[in-house]
Amino acid sequence: MWRGIEVVKNESDPKAPAHVELSEQLDDSILMPGDVTIDVEFSSLNFKDGIALTGKPGIVRAPRLIAGIDLVGVVAESTDDRFSAGQRVLVNGCGLSETHHGGFAERARVPGDWVVPVPAGISNHQAAAIGTAGFTAMLSVLAIERGGVSGEVLVTGAAGGVGSVAIALLNKLGYSVTASTGRESEHDYLRQLGATTIIDRAELSAEPKALMKQRWAGAIDAVGGSTLASAIAATEYGGTVTACGNAQSSELHTSVMPFILRGVSLVGINSVFTPRELRLEAWSRLERDLDLGSLESTTSTIGLSDTIAAGADIMAGRIRGRTVVDVHG
Repeated sequence: MWRGIEVVKNESDPKAPAHVELSEQLDDSILMPGDVTIDVEFSSLNFKDGIALTGKPGIVRAPRLIAGIDLVGVVAESTDDRFSAGQRVLVNGCGLSETHHGGFAERARVPGDWVVPVPAGISNHQAAAIGTAGFTAMLSVLAIERGGVSGEVLVTGAAGGVGSVAIALLNKLGYSVTASTGRESEHDYLRQLGATTIIDRAELSAEPKALMKQRWAGAIDAVGGSTLASAIAATEYGGTVTACGNAQSSELHTSVMPFILRGVSLVGINSVFTPRELRLEAWSRLERDLDLGSLESTTSTIGLSDTIAAGADIMAGRIRGRTVVDVHG
């Protein structure tokens, strides 16, 4: 028997909040089809997890599902020749906690194509600390590089999981970083990560003009809404802006002017359906380019029994950096 956090939807009233509970007596009979069975050690807490853990609609799309969009552990058994018992592996996204049982449990079974070996230079705990947020940050940095960006890069939602890892990566790679946050208490934290300039998120939250003064060569945005619109309007000629979240809003009210007059590129980042080759590249780059000491300074660890409450905290903006879930805790 093993434990897991289940989200149970109210089928008689789809608009009602789902029931979320820590189940203590689960067994392998509930596992979904897959080639690789994993003894899970760690997961992590992301904004999408907060939505599921608070019973809100939009993430879990099955009547009853184990939550958690990340998992890290050891292969228990595999019918996929690419993986063997005892191997350290991870899964980010790929439908976990949406249509397939996720990582907030001590056991998982998934298709082999979803599974990535944990890089040799990264521990299982560190891989969970990186999680989907760090993986998304790396995908965003790769897009910034493909756009040929050099110079100042704006990072919004800077104290969150994506923002924290993005700043650390950009700093290591030699970029100057402007960090946007609404929490003055986080300024020292952001400077320690490598931010060179810090601005209040209110500067970006007002209704943007079609074009604004050019301020940065690129931007990594995790919040959407007017913040993303302002980031685009203030990006320099030929710059690249990546969009990977909607913590502020899923709407984007902007104009074509930054695109047709400045040649700005807007690149969407989708970590769920990332092709396997790009997943492997991103994790290889994380092993090479992420300061793991910096990562550990931004990471806290909780047990599975504390995870439901932590979901409310991340939704309320009370979580800094990364939170690892020890599924045996």
